[in-house]
Amino acid sequence: MRTKTQVITTILSAAVGGMLLVPIASACGTPATLQGPFVLQQLRLDPQNPMESVSSVSLVRDLSKASTTGSASIVGLWNVQFLSKGNTTHNPSIPDGAVLDFQFTQWHSDGSEFTNSGGRAPAIQNFCMGTWEQTAPYTYQLNHFAFGYDTTGTYLGIGNIIETVTLSPGGTLYSGTFTINQYDTKGNQVDHLTGQITATRVTVDTTTP
Repeated sequence: MRTKTQVITTILSAAVGGMLLVPIASACGTPATLQGPFVLQQLRLDPQNPMESVSSVSLVRDLSKASTTGSASIVGLWNVQFLSKGNTTHNPSIPDGAVLDFQFTQWHSDGSEFTNSGGRAPAIQNFCMGTWEQTAPYTYQLNHFAFGYDTTGTYLGIGNIIETVTLSPGGTLYSGTFTINQYDTKGNQVDHLTGQITATRVTVDTTTP
């Protein structure tokens, strides 16, 4: 029989909403190990400002879209990254700026959302979904859920991801914050992570997201 520590470790490797980019197996959640080497990126001073520190090419593209499309919409396909922020006291410690997840996310016009998590192995389920609403001009909140399984197909629990993001004026970028809470099969919270999100729209012309 597995110990409580073993069960929690397995859950954390299989069922949250983003994963650390490490060289061993990871999941739609925290990976099997949180040890380095970590892939680090620069965090935003203002996570709700998608135009902060973007390249001149991205800036021109977004301003051009803003001038021609009018009101931007978050509906569409996005290339998304989750970056760790505020998890240095996590056990084990996760440095700020560590890449926790990379994914393709589709926001639908009916208020639903669908994610394909790039760091989660398909055998333990790498698709998850959520529901969203617009809370202010250019601001959106997403409530997202993911089931977790181990490699034998045993159900481990649910991960809940809350995102608050801001869309750029031209609708080509968004950024914001996330909170991930992981629960076991009895509904007990067994992990908590926070961080920042950055996303770039994928279009019919995109070749290297």
